[in-house]
Order: sequence, then structure tokens, then C-alpha cells
Amino acid sequence: MSYLTVEKKANIFKEFGGNEKNTGSVEAQIALVTERINSISAHLKQNKKDFSTHRGLMKMVGQRKRLLSYLAKTNLSGYRALIEKLGIRK
Repeated sequence: MSYLTVEKKANIFKEFGGNEKNTGSVEAQIALVTERINSISAHLKQNKKDFSTHRGLMKMVGQRKRLLSYLAKTNLSGYRALIEKLGIRK
């Protein structure tokens, strides 16, 4: 499952973190986890009985939720801009 290439990761970090080297920013981490969640969700639509992948997906959703709550506490305007850009909340 090589859905996330080095170039794709670098583009995500460049777009959300400022540059390719800023992998620790909360916005970049949320964007990366969101990309992984979207990819695994597409996989699970085809493979409905893949329960171990479903468990991993639920863990990633929880991780993203924790990161988003941290971002909302520390930088509310950045949080609102990020969820609008990623299209997470409806």
C-alpha cells in the first residue's frame, strides 16, 4: 500500500507546514493523517471485512481528533482555516 509517496508527503508538509522540513507542525500532521484516513477509507469500501485495517483507521481518527482539539485550544483561527481547507467538518 504505497499510497503516500515521498513527493506527496513533501507537498503536504510544504502546503500546510510552510516548507518540506517542517514536519512537526500540528497543521501538517493533521493534513498527513487526513490523507491517510481518506486512503484507508477508500480501501475499506472495497474490502468490507478487513477488520484489522478498520481498527487502524479508528486509531488514526482518534489521533486526528486529539491533534485537532489541541489546535483548537492553542490557535482557534488556524483551526478554523485548517478544517475549511481540508473539508473535515460539514
